[in-house]
Amino acid sequence: MSSRSALKGTIQLHTHIVSKMRIPAIQNDFSYYRRTISRNRINNMNLDIENEVNNEMANRMSLFYAEATPMLKTLSTATTNFVTENKTLPLENTTDCLSTMASVCKVMLETPEYSSRFSSEDTLLFCMRVMVGVIILYDHVHPNGAFNKSSKIDMKGCIKVLKDQPADNVEGLLNALKFTTKHLNDESTPKNIRTMLQ
Repeated sequence: MSSRSALKGTIQLHTHIVSKMRIPAIQNDFSYYRRTISRNRINNMNLDIENEVNNEMANRMSLFYAEATPMLKTLSTATTNFVTENKTLPLENTTDCLSTMASVCKVMLETPEYSSRFSSEDTLLFCMRVMVGVIILYDHVHPNGAFNKSSKIDMKGCIKVLKDQPADNVEGLLNALKFTTKHLNDESTPKNIRTMLQ
């Protein structure tokens, strides 16, 4: 997995997580679509068959959307499988890449000299999404997670950077850290980190 594909996957992951958290009805909407298609078939109404999702794909999509955060589940499983299947590649290579990406994003966001160079708010949002996405991946891949004191990610600094942004820009990102990470509620997570995310 290259750094570029990891970055692209992370951005898509977080965008999807935030969308699913804001629009949880997507699974209900898809179920409605399936019922409507089924009714149309029963009534011999073959409307726009070219664009219809076949049953096998519809079943896969239903299982995918049944997850609370389907893209996260898919990407973290793929990353974990990659690490597991490539035993000759040290785990640190993957976790170092993820922690470096989180650190670079944090520095870009917290340093006025760098953040002032961004020409649009979308670039700031992009940077925050990447940071949160790689933190979540790191937390799923590393045995001790991202919140442990030994983590290579400055979680306190990352959370502070997010909290310094306008609330409507970061609510979904903070929720993603709260609800999609694996190790936040571990005993090894410092209390001040847990408090910052409450």
